[in-house]
Amino acid sequence: MNGRLRVLGAVLLLATSACLCSAQGASSSASYLGFDRNDYPGDAALAALGKTFRYTSYWLNPPPGETANNWAGKRVVLREHGFGFLVLFNGHTDAEIKAAASQGQNAAALGAAEGRAAAAAALREGFPRNVIIFLDQEEGGRLLPEQAAYIFAWIDAVRGAGARAGVYCSGIDVPEGSGTINTALDIVERSSSRDKNSERRLFLWIADDQCPPAPGCTLAAPTMTGASTPPVSDFAIVWQYAQSPMRPEFSARCNARPAVDGNCYAPGSKIFVDLNTASSPDPSEGAR
Repeated sequence: MNGRLRVLGAVLLLATSACLCSAQGASSSASYLGFDRNDYPGDAALAALGKTFRYTSYWLNPPPGETANNWAGKRVVLREHGFGFLVLFNGHTDAEIKAAASQGQNAAALGAAEGRAAAAAALREGFPRNVIIFLDQEEGGRLLPEQAAYIFAWIDAVRGAGARAGVYCSGIDVPEGSGTINTALDIVERSSSRDKNSERRLFLWIADDQCPPAPGCTLAAPTMTGASTPPVSDFAIVWQYAQSPMRPEFSARCNARPAVDGNCYAPGSKIFVDLNTASSPDPSEGAR
């Protein structure tokens, strides 16, 4: 895709024409439902959200398009409400990486500095040193050279600080020459050529809201088997299967429809969220 992926959020009021029903008892024991969104939902909403979702995103720096981060300092209260975590660090667009280079900071140096900053921020927030931190890579398709330099320098710096590195990226194929490519596959192929040691596994959070394989705006968490195919499936531990607002170019064939405004809303609330499935209730292993 040539556009930007959004890590926003979605799920609609039961009072609307699109109903999201509770996932209690609906998903298999190996599939755990979580949500992500840019804005912290508020302390008062956590009890209700905890009835449906097992884990939540947690930004370490301002999310895309924001100048502040209102997730900071909320790990304790989220953990008290039983949430696991998807720990996120907002990276840079290609244009921003090029702008930094024009001012004398090359892509690798920028990535290394921000990888160290991500690991330090995770520690300040109380996460364990070896927490999995996902870099938010919002632009799809094959990585450009400066994007690859930034991302892998970030990964190396996070690992060097004792944390584990992951990337949130698109798993949707886009045309390339006579074939196709997606960001997740490109990252896996590059990572496999760099990392021969299994202890240096890269973790992927795959964004694929295309129906099929995505089921649409439903709280019956699908299994991870629909997220990707080998070799990407060997790296993927989370699948974002619905975004808010749903994107009609990808979600028009979804059986589970969103609300009339295109969003998915948490049951009984006005909080819209993106929907995720994982084989763990704490994908970043940040609740310890």
